[in-house]
Amino acid sequence: MRTIALAVLFATAVLAQAPEQSWLDRPLSNWNTPGRALPRGIPNGETIAEITKRCAYLPLLRNTSGERALADAGWLPFHMFDRQIVQRDVEIVGGLAGVDGMCRAVDFNIFVFVNGQWAGTLSPADMHSRTDASIAGGIRLAEDDTIAAEFARYADADPLCCPSGRVTVRYRIDRKAMPPVVVPVSMRATRP
Repeated sequence: MRTIALAVLFATAVLAQAPEQSWLDRPLSNWNTPGRALPRGIPNGETIAEITKRCAYLPLLRNTSGERALADAGWLPFHMFDRQIVQRDVEIVGGLAGVDGMCRAVDFNIFVFVNGQWAGTLSPADMHSRTDASIAGGIRLAEDDTIAAEFARYADADPLCCPSGRVTVRYRIDRKAMPPVVVPVSMRATRP
């Protein structure tokens, strides 16, 4: 009986130490639901006002309907790679709830708006800069309503600066859904 109890405790300890499997390691399923409310940004230690004061390169953006919606929901809107992505009636904008000591985004996601309405996120969970499954490359919006985004893949030995791999995820905007929704459709591993 004691041997079984020790084996169960050992297995539990090993499982508790195992890293959680990334969403990039599982078959794609859609986490975006048409008509779902925009999630609230929950500040991670600092208020949005404190973040914009300390990190001057992160001004509070409220120029577009997507930026205003994110700000109203408690997120700090920001442009990925200092580039605004607005084409036709589609807007892709980052929203963060916190930053680290060097003003890098933590607790952030990438939000897609269609006709001013939230259509979904590019990741099923909030991301942290310089970690596995965080946005790490370009985000492209094509004329046919497809979106491509690159995510970092870190191996255990990778330095924080340099993930050893990337995954490109492709999405489509389903305009038949009411309201429109972002649907992930494929993943492809790439090298940095």
